[in-house]
Amino acid sequence: MKKEKVKLQQYLDLLAANPVQNSWSRNKKMAYWINAYNAFTVKLIVDHYPVSSITKIHSGKPWSKKWIKLGSETYSLDQIENEILRPRYKDARIHFAVNCAAKSCPPLLNKAWTAENLEANFEKQARNFINNSNYNKIGEKKVQISKIFEWYAGDFDNIINYLNKYAQITIKSNAKVTYLEYDWALNE
Repeated sequence: MKKEKVKLQQYLDLLAANPVQNSWSRNKKMAYWINAYNAFTVKLIVDHYPVSSITKIHSGKPWSKKWIKLGSETYSLDQIENEILRPRYKDARIHFAVNCAAKSCPPLLNKAWTAENLEANFEKQARNFINNSNYNKIGEKKVQISKIFEWYAGDFDNIINYLNKYAQITIKSNAKVTYLEYDWALNE
């Protein structure tokens, strides 16, 4: 564990010393912000471990605390997701890329996002998350889906059409949609 903590800190230091540059491509910028969000979320958990849920950190508001130093700026997880990633890049697949360390969050990839692998990773993560019955129950006439789709409904436009882009089962346009309870327990 100690070796892993050192590696994580080295990676965080690398991110901090190399903030986004205007000259970077859109995909490189997006990959940077996804990596920063995920790596600093892991840091938050490691620093407070053992903890049963990310919601037990910072009085239940771990996303709003500004503590992430990147270049000369300091950010919160909320700023990275809701002021940078979502509004600047307008890609709903971001929700399958960022990980909040809870059991109901899409799984964290065990590799860094890059400009080169961004599109393939987005597609893979979206397909895997939507078709995984631990997160969503998809049927032709009825879907029980992650609260992520409810919380960020505007990012997905027509939810049935969005799900049908990735689902292994074709969902009817009049299917009943309900949302599953979100499990905030730590995803170890």
